[in-house]
Amino acid sequence: MKKRLIISLSVVLLALVWYGFFATDWRSSETAPLTVTVEKGDVLEQVTATGTLQPSGYVDVGAQVSGQLKVIAVEVGDKVEQDQLLAEIDPTVYVAQVDASRAQLRSQRAQLQDRQAQLTLAKLQHTRQQNLLRANATAKENVQSAEASLRSAQAQVAALTAQIAQTESSLRADEANLSYAKVVAPMAGTVVQIEARQGQTLNASQQSPVLMRIADLAVMTVEAKVSEADITKLKPGMEVYFTTLGDAKRRWHSQLRKIEPMPEVENNVVLYKALFDIENPHGRLMSQMTTQVFFVIAQAKDTLLVPISALTFNDASDRSQATVTVVNSKQQTETRSVTVGVTNRIHGAITSGLTAGETLLLPTASAQGPSNRIGRRMRL
Repeated sequence: MKKRLIISLSVVLLALVWYGFFATDWRSSETAPLTVTVEKGDVLEQVTATGTLQPSGYVDVGAQVSGQLKVIAVEVGDKVEQDQLLAEIDPTVYVAQVDASRAQLRSQRAQLQDRQAQLTLAKLQHTRQQNLLRANATAKENVQSAEASLRSAQAQVAALTAQIAQTESSLRADEANLSYAKVVAPMAGTVVQIEARQGQTLNASQQSPVLMRIADLAVMTVEAKVSEADITKLKPGMEVYFTTLGDAKRRWHSQLRKIEPMPEVENNVVLYKALFDIENPHGRLMSQMTTQVFFVIAQAKDTLLVPISALTFNDASDRSQATVTVVNSKQQTETRSVTVGVTNRIHGAITSGLTAGETLLLPTASAQGPSNRIGRRMRL
């Protein structure tokens, strides 16, 4: 019994000693200042946005004539060159139309030769009648009849010439329709989508049916959606980079090409599209990929960095001048004016007023909680 009492008293004593030591340390740490050492590094002021990847250019290939789709010569993913055969529509009707127009044209040209011969004869008869009239060897009525025949022959030649021109125009249209039966690529690129199926009957009389889409995947366009609060900070030509969800460590760099003037409203948020292009020679970037975009407003490299929380700006509208609290080697503090360059939400670049290795006191350290013990420093 006595042994148990001794053990119990020992445990209570140890607990009191432990509480007295650590409670004192905890209470003192509540008011302990948190300091930070001025170090060198890089700082970026940037606007962030999300975006999607799209082909820089694409075209929907449609059918210009009606008929049964006999052949589809490509598959999704195939790379095609300009004017390469993509599909073929049954040309039977269009071949017949071309043959008919050509036969009609040959007939009209033969008729024209006959009319031209008659015109030549009418000219000779008219000339002979005029000569006879001057010699008083014919009646005036014969001259007038010859002149009327001449004018009729000229009119018939002119009419046939116009008919031939019309038939030639119809023939060109029929030949064009025949050529449209072979659907060729209007541009070089990659087949990214096929809408039609072989054997399908196409009706192009009212609206051109879309067969497939060809896109230029060698150059991709990022469509970034930027809020109205940040869009005024962007300018064409500024540096921009982005990452993808599949490879967040790799940065793709480019320059802002343009900002579309008309916004989109999503959930009562006004968003503007900022567009820029990126080379894609190996095809790693694909359509509809989600991107995290960073527009670089300003940057400073190998500069002195301090946390924004350590800076007290003299004027809210002018963030180039601020004050900091410096802690010297004797743990004494002094207020010092500094010149601030590029800033972001975390750091500010100091261009004058501090040197690397100096210690700063954070004004909000008293609110940091019990983890901020005396002598503990925050790393930038």
